[in-house]
Amino acid sequence: MSMIAELFAARIPRYTSYPTAPHFHAGVTADTYRFWLDALDPAIPLSLYFHIPFCDTLCWFCGCHTTVVNRYAPITAYLEMLLREIDLVAGIVGTGRTVRHIHWGGGSPTLLQPEDMERLASALRSRFRIAADAEFGIEIDPRGFDLRLAETLSEIGVTRASIGVQDFDDVVQRRINRVQSFETTAACASRLRNAGITSLNIDLLYGLPFQTVGGIESTIEQVLTLDPDRLAIFGYAHVPHFKKHQNLIPEAMLPNIEERFAQAEAARAILCRAGYLPIGIDHFSKPDDPMAVAQREGRLARNFQGYTTDASAALLGFGPSSIGALPFGYAQNHADVPTWRAALTAGRLPVARGIALNNDDRARRAIIERLMCDLRVDIDSIAANYGLTRNTFSDAIRSLDGLRDLGVITIDGGAIAVAEPWRAATRLVCSAFDDYLSAGIGRHTVAV
Repeated sequence: MSMIAELFAARIPRYTSYPTAPHFHAGVTADTYRFWLDALDPAIPLSLYFHIPFCDTLCWFCGCHTTVVNRYAPITAYLEMLLREIDLVAGIVGTGRTVRHIHWGGGSPTLLQPEDMERLASALRSRFRIAADAEFGIEIDPRGFDLRLAETLSEIGVTRASIGVQDFDDVVQRRINRVQSFETTAACASRLRNAGITSLNIDLLYGLPFQTVGGIESTIEQVLTLDPDRLAIFGYAHVPHFKKHQNLIPEAMLPNIEERFAQAEAARAILCRAGYLPIGIDHFSKPDDPMAVAQREGRLARNFQGYTTDASAALLGFGPSSIGALPFGYAQNHADVPTWRAALTAGRLPVARGIALNNDDRARRAIIERLMCDLRVDIDSIAANYGLTRNTFSDAIRSLDGLRDLGVITIDGGAIAVAEPWRAATRLVCSAFDDYLSAGIGRHTVAV
């Protein structure tokens, strides 16, 4: 086995939270979340995430909580309950709270009809105070995206759009049931810019069936002609035990670990040559983009949407499967729509599970976030912030000796840094500080 295959064979979390979702439990209830919401400092600005769990076709690679619909009635009924959840949460935290970030994800938020987008946006503005400089992002499926949708997004205040691409190779597209031409994607980008939404992100995947380094380079060359501000290039997570439809992608068709690593590195090389800066392990941005500025200033953050400039200590999730991240801990809604709906009908917060944070959790979360965002961390500084010392993490630091000996990282007392050529190994370094990982709960994907 090659060093690359051995190094990245470890199955570890993606660290969009700490502790990670497999360790959430039913001990965090609707009453717990209500107490946490009520106890929020009124001065803390809020970040709001809205999950739209519907698509009109099923992408076989998808790991999201979503349902395929062929008529609009279920979406109409869903929106009514989503508005009810907004009312319920706003009644607890208090109307008029300042909001600095909004994100609509899915599923496919652009399945909403323009009038329903306007209803949802109006409800937000009637219950919260949306800051004048708030970032309002939305995930977009370019297929079927027309001029009216673009104009509606602009009218409701969307400032950033994230366009799903994955790969432009026809063979790959057919194997993942995501047929989407470059022309369709380019037309979507053009409509968004003409409507005044000029901050664009492109989402790509590596590790898909029949993908090659050359194919990924070709896709990125086409994407670069669209001149996006940011790109996210994620490794495909093959988890058929969790998402049954992924069984439609035979594992034998997937690139092996060495090929995945080569694809990720090829993507990074071509984007860096084009002038984009690497952000963390899988994002890229233009040097003057707010995300690059945040990284230079040490303000880059990471949450369930990936890398972000959102520094809010209070992220409120709306819709099934969405997660609220508060100073006290995490609370996740029921994942299935009927159970989520039943709770709201009964006037209850639709919380299924979560986890409360202790002081050690918060310190380890800070260490992991700085590693994920900066590729370096000062253990002594973070430990002191939580009334701890480096000795608290001595076992974790010692466990990194092997990576140090390979040149993947440097360790200087309490200062740990990932070597630039080994940026892809950052999650491995983070896992040393994951005090829950040894519990064996959850099944994760390979480290690259």
